[in-house]
Parts: sequence; structure tokens; C-alpha cells
Amino acid sequence: MRVEQISVFLENKAGRLSEVTRILAEEGVNIRALSLADTSDFGILRLIVNDNDRAKEALKRHGFTVGKTDVVAVEVEDQPGGLHRILSVLHKANVNVEYMYAFVQQSGSNAVIIFRFDNLDEAVKVLKENGVKVIEGEKLYAM
Repeated sequence: MRVEQISVFLENKAGRLSEVTRILAEEGVNIRALSLADTSDFGILRLIVNDNDRAKEALKRHGFTVGKTDVVAVEVEDQPGGLHRILSVLHKANVNVEYMYAFVQQSGSNAVIIFRFDNLDEAVKVLKENGVKVIEGEKLYAM
């Protein structure tokens, strides 16, 4: 139930993000979701792509530092309170959300959110026990 996310560390200067997207485009890698966070010195680009190995290899060849993190993709009711319901379930189980970001496409009538938890296995167990749909990596990469 885990989804592989790649993280790319970027210098905080003009053109670095464009360089990453150029490399991925040239390699035929499709970006499914992304999040960009920055500090004063560098940024962290988190990506869900359709071909993790190809993306990592290409970016490393071009001198980027690339890491891998497991995250969880969850269907969220696309209505007021949908996200709150899931976060309440996690809170009651004392599962911490480290970060989250939205996925670009809907799954049926539900939105998709990417979560990073302090305890992935416990989070997946709690979500499933509470009827929350967790999306398999292969399905997510192909959306």
C-alpha cells in the first residue's frame, strides 16, 4: 500500500526546477503529482512519477541529489469535511502526518491526497480499519 516518492534537492536559484522538468521530459517520465518546499538555501521537490527508476537515474546523471521516500495515497471524499474525517481518524489513533499534498487527478468522485506519516504501517492499518481507500502505487502511477 506504499507509494514511492522521489525527492530532489535543488539549489534555490532560477532555472533549477526547469532543468528537472526538462530532464524528465526528455526521458519520457510523466509527473503525476508534486510538492515543492523551500528554505533559504535549497528546495525539496517531491515527485510521484510514472517511472521512478528512470527518473532517479536521469536526475542523478545530471548531478542532482535524489532520495526515495514511501508515502501513502488516499482517496478523500470531495466534499466539505472529507479531509477532516480522515485526519480525525488518524488523530484518534495518534498517527502523525508529517506532510501531505494533493494529487492532480480525481479517482471517481473522490480527490486523492498523498500523505507522509511518522508510522506508515500503523497509518495504513488505521485507515483501512476505518473504511478509507488506500491506493496502490501501480494504480496511482498510471492515473
